[in-house]
Amino acid sequence: MKNLEKVLCCAMLGCAAMMIPAHARAADDADKKFLTFAAQADQNEIAVSKLAVTKATNPAVTAFAQKMVDEHTKMTDSMKPFADSWGLTPPSGPDADHQKDIDKLNSLSGADFDKAYMSDMVSDHAKALSKFTTEAKDTKDVKFQAAVIKGKTAVAAHKNMAYDLKKKL
Repeated sequence: MKNLEKVLCCAMLGCAAMMIPAHARAADDADKKFLTFAAQADQNEIAVSKLAVTKATNPAVTAFAQKMVDEHTKMTDSMKPFADSWGLTPPSGPDADHQKDIDKLNSLSGADFDKAYMSDMVSDHAKALSKFTTEAKDTKDVKFQAAVIKGKTAVAAHKNMAYDLKKKL
């Protein structure tokens, strides 16, 4: 009877081990590096776009900026479980380069502000789209890949909206 108990115990432990969520596995360094990039990019977009919500004069630019604040906040929330399980601390504000952009934008007004903000949005989203595309192909974590692909779709839409709006200014 003791052998049967050992076999059942081992089987139960094996089943329990298989129930550990896939995202609880340690990510590779490339995934962590990408997640760090994406988290910082979200914070940059949120900070710059909050400024645009208050300073833009074109209603379409103001609406776009509010959409960026809302959607990049959602993207931050969707990536948080990965950051938590991988032991990463997300940034809480813009990086130094984007703080300089914010300072530059803050000195502008009217149409000059709107055009500079939209130009920054096209550039930032184009860079981000490239990184999301690479990560979507390269990651081996299936759950993370799904989140990256969802983010890539949003970033591509943001880039296209920014480009179209920039042309109209």
